[in-house]
Amino acid sequence: MGEFVGKVVLITGASSGIGAETAVHFAAEGAGLALVGRDEGRLEKTAQDCMAKGLAKDKVLTIKADMCVEEDVKRIVESTITYFGRLDVLVNNAGQAKLDLLRSETVMENFDDLLKLNVRSVVQLTNLAVPHLITSKGSVVNVSSLAGKRVAHMSFSYNILRAATDQFTRCCAVDLAPKSVRVNAVNPGAIKTPLLTGFGIPAEQIEEVCAKMHPLGRIGQPTDVASAIKFLASNAASFITGETLSIDGGRHAYCARELGTI
Repeated sequence: MGEFVGKVVLITGASSGIGAETAVHFAAEGAGLALVGRDEGRLEKTAQDCMAKGLAKDKVLTIKADMCVEEDVKRIVESTITYFGRLDVLVNNAGQAKLDLLRSETVMENFDDLLKLNVRSVVQLTNLAVPHLITSKGSVVNVSSLAGKRVAHMSFSYNILRAATDQFTRCCAVDLAPKSVRVNAVNPGAIKTPLLTGFGIPAEQIEEVCAKMHPLGRIGQPTDVASAIKFLASNAASFITGETLSIDGGRHAYCARELGTI
């Protein structure tokens, strides 16, 4: 058990992928966990994985909620504070990807859907969490994407709204710095998670295709991102705020046309 013993970490999108792996990383450090997701069965699986790391059952709270429903978002914070009495780290991980172009028939529908989940719900949840984070002098880590920094192919709406996530991170960092609350983001490249299916790559080709996109020659794993999230929330990053950290095997160093299909 490590430095997060006695602290409480709230993670959205915790039922799979980066969110689930991040939960396990914090569990190994002794943190109390509020885990949010829409799939109750998979959320329970994450909880069990956290307890397998030695975390007591009463240190894990699962919250079934839809981030696109305002009352659910309010309930997430209320439930966390009622159960644990505090909040130290907020990990805004829940998100979705869709393929489109400006001239696509579905562009406005996609834009509205992604805006609601990837941006608006994050703003709402963070706003509700801030008073508790100020009390604990805590931190926020937003899960963004390389698409916030570079133009990914056929991802018009997603690119724009991940750039919004990055700017939201910087705005919050400046706003909350006087209150000793740090706000950072991670910007993953292609990570082997269910989110990749939103980019239209056939499941059997994901590893081969994505390996070619990264100078390090492999697809990213959820643990690569989870480790960075834990670092940014830790005391080791106490002088880091407003950072958008690329976790992408060097892919951000490519010129835009080398980025491939996502």
